[in-house]
Amino acid sequence: MSRTGVRVLAEARAWIGTPYRHQASARGAGCDCLGLLRGVWRAFHGCEPEPVPPYTPDWSEPEGAERLWQAALRHLDAKPLEAAAPGDVLLFRMRAGGVAKHLGIQGRISPEPSFVHAYSGHGVLESPLSAPWQRRIVARFQFPGEGS
Repeated sequence: MSRTGVRVLAEARAWIGTPYRHQASARGAGCDCLGLLRGVWRAFHGCEPEPVPPYTPDWSEPEGAERLWQAALRHLDAKPLEAAAPGDVLLFRMRAGGVAKHLGIQGRISPEPSFVHAYSGHGVLESPLSAPWQRRIVARFQFPGEGS
């Protein structure tokens, strides 16, 4: 387990209890899943990696563009799906055939895996990474320069 991953997870857990607010990214005041990741990024890098354009809850579904995945590839280091570690950034496809549009940060690995995420109607929480959630993971990343 890397020190950066432990620190990423600790920062994400500090956001637990933040209410869900679409497009927001303010710990304690409100965020969505991207806002949580943006806030964790700022804790490490001080600023956003790029400007975030306005987006709707359906993201880029009408045109099928994988915008969130493309942005993750620009700023995070891709990992094999099976190489789980605390602090990894998880990208989820919420329905078959849809674009990947939900993010979380890996918490526990085993025996009861978990992840921290901002979820509509719930806010930021640490949820069990149950089989239904695991089946939705399409990509795994780590913060740049984290190593193994």
